[in-house]
Amino acid sequence: MNPHFVINIGREFGCGAKQIGEIIAQRLGIALYDKELINLAAIESGYAPELFEHADEKERKGSLSAFIGYFRTPISGGYYGTSNPLSNDNLFKIQSDVIRRVANEESCIFIGRCADYILRDHPQAINIFFTADAEERIARIASRNGCTKEEAACCLKRTDAERARYYNYYTGGNWGDAAQYDLTINTSRLGDEATAELVLTYIAQRLKTPAAR
Repeated sequence: MNPHFVINIGREFGCGAKQIGEIIAQRLGIALYDKELINLAAIESGYAPELFEHADEKERKGSLSAFIGYFRTPISGGYYGTSNPLSNDNLFKIQSDVIRRVANEESCIFIGRCADYILRDHPQAINIFFTADAEERIARIASRNGCTKEEAACCLKRTDAERARYYNYYTGGNWGDAAQYDLTINTSRLGDEATAELVLTYIAQRLKTPAAR
């Protein structure tokens, strides 16, 4: 059995999932991977990080191969010989391989990027989905981005739609469907710290380990 455990966090935009994940990671003494996966995938494949950033949790099936001369780094990886090396499907495969490798090497937390599906056969994977009240999400986005609430609401709607299309396309599932997760939590009810405490208690019970303090 794989001795490592993984916590996969799906989330609606602006619900505080990254902040809560960071609290949990700190308490458990494990790494959290969010945007960090972009750099790892770039290093492993030899592609520039901008390619993965461009495709990050966005479902686009078209190839980006027209940009190969610009974005290709001197390091040539094993993915270069594929028919459409810069298609989003290939970039997803590269990132998926990185997620599997990291999960095999250490206990950690993954934010988004279909990690719950990619690691569906992992024996010690815990899948969580965070949501929050719309008003609170809009206020958090507006404060973080320095924009109006109207702009934040548009950003929220667009980002959630992109994440849903991305997840549904690559997994065949339904993004945010509670049946796909071990826990679905509205972070507005308890706030970041207490939500993290709730998750830590669940992890301790699920994995039969003492809760981190």
